[in-house]
Amino acid sequence: MTRSQAPRLLCALVLAGLAGAASANLTQPVYSSAKDEVKAMFKAERDKCDSMSGNAKDVCVERAKGHEKVALAHLEYQHTGNTKDRNDYLEARYEAKYKLAKEMCDSQSGNAKDVCVADAKAAHDKAKADLKANKKIADAQNDQMEAKLKADYKAANERCDTLSGDAKDSCQASAKARYFQ
Repeated sequence: MTRSQAPRLLCALVLAGLAGAASANLTQPVYSSAKDEVKAMFKAERDKCDSMSGNAKDVCVERAKGHEKVALAHLEYQHTGNTKDRNDYLEARYEAKYKLAKEMCDSQSGNAKDVCVADAKAAHDKAKADLKANKKIADAQNDQMEAKLKADYKAANERCDTLSGDAKDSCQASAKARYFQ
């Protein structure tokens, strides 16, 4: 892969991400192909680090590893569309940022390094807390929606009790379908 192809591939992955977010599922052949492309692209990115030395090389390698992990987690989320993989993707993002920030701190020494590591850890902990809070909010919203649907179903079913025979059966079936019971 040439240097000019990498931005095009990243653009294609972003566009696929937007399409994937809308449809939430990539087909298995598209997923497999994209996964292979991501691995090849980031192997090339890591290979570029070989010409470097010292902390610059370490930072370069960590950046490449982070990009790959985030891209693969995002791809998995696009493939399945489930909440667990979305959370894994978000977690991969903040973990990659944290590892990169910590690696960048290694070029410093003394108190400056300690402050740099503490800042990286604080940003990591805040992102982790945000993800945890967002999970709780989503769970609470799901619980709320289920409670509303259950209450609406109960009220609709009660209205069906005024009917009899096929009309009552049809009304109850309609209520079950409408309120996902």
